[in-house]
Amino acid sequence: MSQNERLFERAQRSTPGGVNSPVRAFRAVGGVPRFIERAEGPYFWDADGRRYIDYIGSWGPMIVGHAHPEVVAAVQQAAARGLSFGTPTEAEVLMAEELLRLVPSLEQVRLVSSGTEAAMSALRLARGATGRRMIVKFEGCYHGHADSLLVKAGSGALTFGHPSSAGVPAEVTQHTLALSYNDGEQLQDAFRRYGDDIACVIVEPIAGNMNLVRASAEFLRTMRELCTRYGALLIFDEVMTGFRVALGGAQSLYGVTPDLTVLGKVIGGGLPLAAFGGRAEVMRQLAPLGPVYQAGTLSGNPVAVACGLATLRLIQAPGFYEHLTAQTRKLVQGLMRAAQAYPEIQFCADSVGGMFGVYFAPQVPTNYAQVLATDKARFNAFFHAMLERGVYLAPSAYEAGFVSAAHDDGVIEATLAAAQEAFAALARS
Repeated sequence: MSQNERLFERAQRSTPGGVNSPVRAFRAVGGVPRFIERAEGPYFWDADGRRYIDYIGSWGPMIVGHAHPEVVAAVQQAAARGLSFGTPTEAEVLMAEELLRLVPSLEQVRLVSSGTEAAMSALRLARGATGRRMIVKFEGCYHGHADSLLVKAGSGALTFGHPSSAGVPAEVTQHTLALSYNDGEQLQDAFRRYGDDIACVIVEPIAGNMNLVRASAEFLRTMRELCTRYGALLIFDEVMTGFRVALGGAQSLYGVTPDLTVLGKVIGGGLPLAAFGGRAEVMRQLAPLGPVYQAGTLSGNPVAVACGLATLRLIQAPGFYEHLTAQTRKLVQGLMRAAQAYPEIQFCADSVGGMFGVYFAPQVPTNYAQVLATDKARFNAFFHAMLERGVYLAPSAYEAGFVSAAHDDGVIEATLAAAQEAFAALARS
C-alpha cells in the first residue's frame, strides 16, 4: 500500500470523505488523491516522494510558482512580528491602496479571508444598498458556498432557483434567479419581468468553475446596460480571474466596469485573503458607517497580507503577463496538436492569461449545458494517463487549470510529451 493510500484511509476516519474540500477527493475522476508534502516552482511532491508538474496552483493563487523566495521571505518576516493582532495595521492600508491602484473600478475595498466570504458580503451589501431582494446568477458560475448561491436553475426559463445542496431551505433561494450563461436575451427577459426588485447581478466574467468558459463581450455589455437602466448593481466575481487573466482582471480585458468586484486567490499569494470593493457610495453602506453589517476576526491578517503584497509586486514586473500568456497558449496549442493525431478523439482547449481549459468536445463550450455535454469518461481517462506520467491536472472535467510564471519551456515540453503518450493510450482503449 502506498503512503498516499495509507493517508487517505486515515483521513477518512477523521474527516468526511477524507478531505477538507470536496474536489480533492478524486470522486469525479476515481482513484486515490495525492497528499502533497512540498512544492517548489512548477512542481509538487506527494507523500510517496513522486514529483508532478502542477497545473492547479492551489486553484489559482500560485501565479509566480510555489515557494517563491521573495514571497517566502515576506511571510517569514511578517510572522516574526506576530501572527494576528485583531487591530488595524499599516499593511492592510498598503494592500487596499494597491488594489485600488491596480483595479480602477475599485474606490474602496474591504479585506476578508475567503472568496466565499467576499461574495456573500458583496451580495448582502448589494441588497442593503438597493433595498431590493432578488439576485441574478448564472448556471455554472460558482461564487462560494453561501446558502443563497447554492442553487440550480428552476424548471422554466425564468423560474427561481432550487437549492442544490441539502441543508439549504427553499425559502433561502426563493429570491435567487439562475439563468443561462451567455444568454443575453434571457437576461433581458428577467429584467423586464423583475427589474424593479433585482438588487444585483453576480457573474464570473470568465468562468473557471465549469471549466474555462468565456463570457461574450455582448453578454457583459448587455448586463452592464440593464443594471444601469434598472438601478441594480453589477458584481464581477474575479476571485479566479483577478490578476490571473490580466493585471486589471477580466474587467480590464472586456472594458466593462462593475459596481462591485470580488477578489481572492492571487491577492493572498496562497494564504487566506480575499476582498470585495467598488464604488465608494456603495461601500459606505457597510458598518461602521452604514447599516450593512460585516465583520471578521482574521480579516486583513498581517501574514496573509504580506504574502499577497509580495505576490502583487512580482506580477507587476515588465513582461510578466506577456510571458504568462505566451506559456499558457503554448501549452493549449501543443495539446490540440497532440490530439489532432487521433481524429477519433474530440478535443479542444482554450486559454486566457494564465488560465486554461481542456474539453473533450468538438468546440469550446459557451455555457453550462455545453460543458455537461463534453465527454467526461474520456477526460477521466486522460487525467489518469497524465497523472501516471507526472502531470497533475484538475481532478474534474469542470475545473479550469492554471499556469505559473515558473512553467518554463522545458516544463511545457515535458507536459506535451506526456500528453502525446496519453492521447495515444486513449486512442488504443
